Amino acid sequence: MQIEQATEQDVDVISVILGEIEAYYGGQPIPADGEQIRAALFGAQPAATVLLARAGDEVVGMASFSFLWPAAGADRSLYLKELYVREAARRQGVAGALIAAVRDAAAKAGCSRVEWTADTDNPAALSFYQALGAEPHRGKIFYRTQGL
Repeated sequence: MQIEQATEQDVDVISVILGEIEAYYGGQPIPADGEQIRAALFGAQPAATVLLARAGDEVVGMASFSFLWPAAGADRSLYLKELYVREAARRQGVAGALIAAVRDAAAKAGCSRVEWTADTDNPAALSFYQALGAEPHRGKIFYRTQGL
């Protein structure tokens, strides 16, 4: 398996995977808009970085992250927005390899920490994160506004 940063040539497969993620969370498995992906990842001001896990020519997983500032003092942190492994590749080390690559990206960028959220009704993800030695951070409440 190989982990590499997505390029503009990966927009179509990222679109399909984003549709799979929507379906995983109960939505419709509709591929995401390629132009939105292109603008978000490869535009003048990229909003995120995507790492893809490949087994041969097949993309089997994806991690999406952004850098945040400030973290502690003037440090920065890496925020893992999405970690997804396609169904046929689950429990084969893909998620662990993606997390290792995310941690490596954080270290190379001089981040003091990696942060993420997980749905409380996703026991597989919670078990995976616990197995990594990650502990839930109980000091914050997650907020969201919509319709901006």
